[in-house]
Amino acid sequence: LFFSNFANSETIKGKALVIDGDTIKINKKKIRFYGIDAPEIDQICYRNFLSISFLKFSKKYKCGLVAKKKLKIFLKEYNIKCLIRGYDKYNRKIAICYRDRISINSWMVKNGYAVAYKKYSKKYINFEEEAKKNKLGLWQGNFDMPWDWRKNGGKK
Repeated sequence: LFFSNFANSETIKGKALVIDGDTIKINKKKIRFYGIDAPEIDQICYRNFLSISFLKFSKKYKCGLVAKKKLKIFLKEYNIKCLIRGYDKYNRKIAICYRDRISINSWMVKNGYAVAYKKYSKKYINFEEEAKKNKLGLWQGNFDMPWDWRKNGGKK
């Protein structure tokens, strides 16, 4: 990923169309959230639903679909503001986006619907640790990091 000077960044505002847990469109412009990675739409994760002594039982679910749905609910009909940080290799705009004064990037990681993309930023590590400690979202069970899931061709 390439990032431009943040001080001279472009700003995009408007209603967001949610593509997945880390990508939206505003005014037909595709925007990828900076510093986070959400599971892919078809990614399967496992949520623990029962623990007896040393045994744990889990249930499969499409965690990427859950991330998309939670983001959609969070953004509702709000006007979203994105501060463009640069572009990725797919020519998507990379941004930190806000619903009012709340960082959407932080919110997704803090609630366990995305993880900190440490390869590109350390900004969201504390939010990830908080979600993990509180067993929120993805952290309620087991999952592959989204980049590993993609690298393995979308297979467990």
